[in-house]
Amino acid sequence: MTKKIVVVGGGAAGAQFCASMIDSKEDVQLVLVGSEPHLPYQRPPLSKTYLKDPSPGPALLRAASFYSDNHATLRLSSTVKRLNLQGKNVELDSGESITYDMLVLATGTHARTLPLLTGDYANVFTLRTLDDAVRLREQMQVAQNVLIIGGGFIGLELAATSVQLGKAVTLLEAAPRLLGRSSSPEVSAYLLNKHRTTGVDIRLQTVVDRIDASNGIVDGVWVGSQRLPVDVIVVGIGAVPNDALAREAGLECANGIVVDEFMRTSDPSVLAIGDCTAFPSSTLGYRIRLESVQNANDQARCAARTVLGKPEPYTALPWFWSDQGTVRIQIAGVPGQEHKRVVRGDPAQDKFSVLYFDGDVLTAVESINSTADHIAARKLIVAGAGIPLERAMNPAVPLKEVLSSVA
Repeated sequence: MTKKIVVVGGGAAGAQFCASMIDSKEDVQLVLVGSEPHLPYQRPPLSKTYLKDPSPGPALLRAASFYSDNHATLRLSSTVKRLNLQGKNVELDSGESITYDMLVLATGTHARTLPLLTGDYANVFTLRTLDDAVRLREQMQVAQNVLIIGGGFIGLELAATSVQLGKAVTLLEAAPRLLGRSSSPEVSAYLLNKHRTTGVDIRLQTVVDRIDASNGIVDGVWVGSQRLPVDVIVVGIGAVPNDALAREAGLECANGIVVDEFMRTSDPSVLAIGDCTAFPSSTLGYRIRLESVQNANDQARCAARTVLGKPEPYTALPWFWSDQGTVRIQIAGVPGQEHKRVVRGDPAQDKFSVLYFDGDVLTAVESINSTADHIAARKLIVAGAGIPLERAMNPAVPLKEVLSSVA
């Protein structure tokens, strides 16, 4: 009997789940419901190449024929308004109801907003979707003064892109340092200096106090007694999991949709994957939520195995990257607060890594322009073996040699 699977969400997680099910050659009927009008596409380029390329286009994850040739139905420009867990169906904004045998929630996140800038202002943006990027790109072409609020990855990527486009860029961060929740003080300090040397006016522990706006346009913001003229404002202060549907349906949620190690929610017929999930970390021993392409794809593969009756616990090593101008940051693992932190290499040379240790076991790495370090460190983290800190810290000793000594 053909199993009908409804996937809610057209991002990386939803698309990968469909691909994994198609690759399995099992007899399933797939229906992917996405609120955007576009085929599933890659989102990382939106803050970088999409804004800079002369003739950009969406970087599709797979062609339309991939879905049609494999009998997967795409319901684009459709929003799920309600989940009926008892009746096993989802209700669309059109009024249509779609039944399912299994439901996969890949609902992602939405951008956190600032109350001061939540009016209908034509030049105030968040960047989550292709349509956001299209609108932002149009205005960036004529803008001179760009204000970015938030010193996270999106804000810093946009700052680097804006400088490359010849804009005057100011970035405001309310916290004492950049990337305060996601990177080490060493990486934060390096990026602060690097972006400032390229011309970005970064102001830490600074917020917008009030704005000047007329005719739906913000033309200035006030920081204390100083007025900053603006043409474009981008708010990048984090994201909130899209778990409202799940909550309203009665699924367990806590900073995201709660799942077990097999991506199963509190309802046995419903799974959840990607940025919207709060899942048990096999390394940390408690529940976390991650926003990364790797996590979305690996959780999708894990969920597919669960649906196929071949469940395996989700134990994938988290990894993430960010391109900021000439700087590439690569991160692997999730360190505990008590883990020891050591620096390998010299930040002044624009090439170094920060290694995290639990005793003599490597648990996480942050690499700046050091791909070889990153690749070897990922393997060392997975190996979980003790390694000599002195050798690991010595940039004259390639990490792959350290790896070979414990392999």
